[in-house]
Amino acid sequence: MGLFDFLTQEIAIDLGTANTLIIYKDKVVVDEPSIIAIRRSTNEVIAIGKEAQKMHGKTHEDIKTIRPLKDGVIADFRAAEHMIRGFIKMINKGKRLFSPQLKMVICIPSGITEVEKRAVKESAERSGGKEVYMIPEPMAAAIGIGIDISEPIGNMIIDIGGGTTEVAVIALSGIVSDNSIRVAGDAFTEDIIEYMRRQHNLMIGERTAEMIKIEVGAALPEIDNPPVDYPVNGRDLMTGIPKQIYVSYSEIALALDKSISKIEEAVLKALEMTPPELSADIYQTGLYLTGGGAMLRGLDKRIGSKAKLPVYVAEDPLRAVVRGTGIALKNIEQFKTIMQ
Repeated sequence: MGLFDFLTQEIAIDLGTANTLIIYKDKVVVDEPSIIAIRRSTNEVIAIGKEAQKMHGKTHEDIKTIRPLKDGVIADFRAAEHMIRGFIKMINKGKRLFSPQLKMVICIPSGITEVEKRAVKESAERSGGKEVYMIPEPMAAAIGIGIDISEPIGNMIIDIGGGTTEVAVIALSGIVSDNSIRVAGDAFTEDIIEYMRRQHNLMIGERTAEMIKIEVGAALPEIDNPPVDYPVNGRDLMTGIPKQIYVSYSEIALALDKSISKIEEAVLKALEMTPPELSADIYQTGLYLTGGGAMLRGLDKRIGSKAKLPVYVAEDPLRAVVRGTGIALKNIEQFKTIMQ
């Protein structure tokens, strides 16, 4: 350990559309929703993460909640910077007399443009990052689930996050073919809001739709061990009065059908673009599902029957990407070729 190592802090960040996770000293120290609450009149930050999430959809005119990332990329530069800075402060609560220099590895969607990449890098640098490296999400996910990416063996990763679904074939420490679509967890939430409005004349908010997705979300209308029907509170569009209805998992499967079909198409398209030798490997290794969307009941079965290949859901899929980012941070020299 060098004399001035205590002046540098190494952190791995999974800057997601829905959640941001940070690893420091091999531990997940921050796992918070990617949201920030700001007072309009003074522009001061009132809350970030879970505290801001509680305010979402319940604010008055002087407070606005912002989700700085949309479709996996930074949509609001200033809010993103405040949010990253706030999350980094959570690591150092009352521990240090001065701010250490930060060495960061941040994961980014594989399909983003150079401009979007620069926005991520600049936000990180303005939040205190002296050394900022970026790693593509499917690569981080593959490392996080224990795949040796340097081997000459093809592996397909399907990472379903909040804003994007990344489908990538990885071999020899590189992405051979990939397909990134902006259909993921947020699209599922919107589908549920739309379905409740159309089918039940019930207006619900984003947070309620998110809870429905977690409690009774499914990809197939018939699954083993089905969850019990879930009570949903919202505003009746006919009378304007609050009311409660119960929804079943098979209704939600119907609501999500179109979006899941788009993910299936993306998987098939990525398989079509795969070189034949790697296709032969994938037939043996199967497909790996990571990200929050991987937890949708029956999704592995549905994709498996469409692609006619075995599908494996990663252990703790929500943290697969940040785990991989943390491993890349510890072995920067080894993974330098895949960093950007």
